[in-house]
Amino acid sequence: MKAELAARDRDLRLCLLLGIAAWFLFLDHVPHNAVSLLTMRNFGFSGATDLFVFIGGYMAAILYGKMMLERGLVVSATRVFKRLWQLYATYVVLFVIYIELIGYVARRSRAPELIGEFNVTGIVDHAIRTLIHGLLLQAKPLNLDVLQLFIVLMAFFPIVLFGMMRRPNLTIAGSFGLYFASRLLDWNLSSFPDGRWHLNPFSWQLLFVLGAWFALGGASQVHAIRTLQGLAILRTAAWLYLLFALVVTVAGKFPQAGIVPDFLRDIFPSNDGENLAPYRVLHFLALAFLFTYMVPRSWRGFRWQALQPIMKCGEEWLAVFCAGVFLSFAAHLVLITGPDSLALHVLVSFAGISIMIAIAYYVSWSKQQDHKPAFRTRGMTELPKEGRFAK
Repeated sequence: MKAELAARDRDLRLCLLLGIAAWFLFLDHVPHNAVSLLTMRNFGFSGATDLFVFIGGYMAAILYGKMMLERGLVVSATRVFKRLWQLYATYVVLFVIYIELIGYVARRSRAPELIGEFNVTGIVDHAIRTLIHGLLLQAKPLNLDVLQLFIVLMAFFPIVLFGMMRRPNLTIAGSFGLYFASRLLDWNLSSFPDGRWHLNPFSWQLLFVLGAWFALGGASQVHAIRTLQGLAILRTAAWLYLLFALVVTVAGKFPQAGIVPDFLRDIFPSNDGENLAPYRVLHFLALAFLFTYMVPRSWRGFRWQALQPIMKCGEEWLAVFCAGVFLSFAAHLVLITGPDSLALHVLVSFAGISIMIAIAYYVSWSKQQDHKPAFRTRGMTELPKEGRFAK
């Protein structure tokens, strides 16, 4: 398992997919953005959030799974909680600045509809109460729900990791049981000032745990599937399901065309993101199955210069995601105050992604500087004896 985890840790496909998810999340978070029509949620049942949560569970299992094998459960659990604290601290800073920025811009631009559109209504009349509920992850400003979900999932990850290392199939069965129970019993967390979480953690934990299962316990099962003689049949079924999802999703945007019967649109609604509909999970798994077949770990495309910015954004996903939250708000302001033209939509989207790339490269460069020594030991020994470093 150590050798397999070490190989998976160097899998460049993870950085590529996280970078794509970060870009798509930014584009999707800009309301009424024409460029967001190119993101994956417009071509099937699943979207960038599904990809982000799944890859998050996969990478967490690899990192802390190796740590648990080498140093035990207690050490790995403390490292998980250390990362959880970093995520929570990032969220608190992001939340406070974000809601204050929205309130300030709404007052200065005399556009109070921004407060309701970005779901920070309580900041006007109940600022302190909104802040307290925000610290408790109950306030739901627009575009922060993905980070809030990830914090909750990481809080329970030590239990998932322990189960994956001991009884992986039983752990994934428990995750499926919680998923179906939450849908049948309508379990969810409440939000402030009203409503419920847009991404139900009782349901979305399934994708996170599935990612961990594929990274740890599902390796042998996946290998067995690949050796089956009916693998071509599975690929054909996956392609057909993706084609079906594409037709249903695109036809749902043009109901007047009558391409898809009404009962199919009722069975496969495009807005069932709160509880993570089963057909959405199946769609994502079909995508993942075909992607791993078409893009192996040793794919030569990872050396293409055109893909390096995406992969760099995947490496520094947290900084890129936080920047994308503010950039999506700024892009929305530009779109509602400027001319309604396709060129402006493209320009705003390109500028936002360019800034995210620049931030990713800067954060990566800054980390490299932190690991460089301030001075060389050899240079110290060559100083004259009367120098302060002579000893």
